[in-house]
Amino acid sequence: MNIAVLSGKGGTGKTTVSTNLALALKANYIDCDVEEPNGFLFLKPEIKEIESVKVEYPFIDDDKCTSCGECVNVCNFNALAKVKEDIILFEKLCHGCGACEIVCKKGALKYKKREIGNIEKGKMQGINCSRGILNISEPMAVPVINNLLKGLVKGVNLIDCPPGTSCNVVSSLKYADGAILVTEPTEFGLHDLKMAVELVKMFNIPFGIVINKDNGSENIVKKYCKKENIELIGSIPYSKDIAKIYSKGELIYNNIEYKNIFDELSGKMKEVLRWN
Repeated sequence: MNIAVLSGKGGTGKTTVSTNLALALKANYIDCDVEEPNGFLFLKPEIKEIESVKVEYPFIDDDKCTSCGECVNVCNFNALAKVKEDIILFEKLCHGCGACEIVCKKGALKYKKREIGNIEKGKMQGINCSRGILNISEPMAVPVINNLLKGLVKGVNLIDCPPGTSCNVVSSLKYADGAILVTEPTEFGLHDLKMAVELVKMFNIPFGIVINKDNGSENIVKKYCKKENIELIGSIPYSKDIAKIYSKGELIYNNIEYKNIFDELSGKMKEVLRWN
């Protein structure tokens, strides 16, 4: 079963929830937040394997190119431009669709490959851990995420999604059987939570809410869940001690005082997400 952990915004505690739940469930951990993959800071797995992620991009043979501009006209991603009598390539905008190669009557366009990131795999306490790392200055994270999720193994997989509701998140939800939405009990948290809720509903993915930094009061998120009949999986208390633990890069689950929080979350999650 593949469980996506996501949030409508960054900084809600998504990685805190997913890394600690991975221990509670003895689940595989997959960090799809490839622009800032920080789950390994907590899990600290021993890296066993590193794979390069490459994408295709067009290469222009100047000896064959007549600068007709047909490739520019067919490109929907503005990766090619005609400037006077030259064809200019912006390789990082290319999506590798192949349309430019098809329309080029002179055969001046061929495809090469370049590296945009890599995938690291390792183990920690018997848990399979993997993450994608997008190279600095690369604009497109989706190819790294797609390659990362192709390697899903059997069992329970916790997918730590990128923040927000962009195409990166959509790609991370591709294989999800259920979702945990992590939020904070603030106006900003609720605003972006609503967008995340609409996203998982669009894909008909069963989901529940986890509130981070909960002070125990009847806050706006709890009221929203009641009004919309959304399952509340549980909450993580607003605690200075907990903040100290994760600020040191340590797992909350390893602290005997707070271990039960994630044991209870994992139990309730199985009920909410139609566990099988």
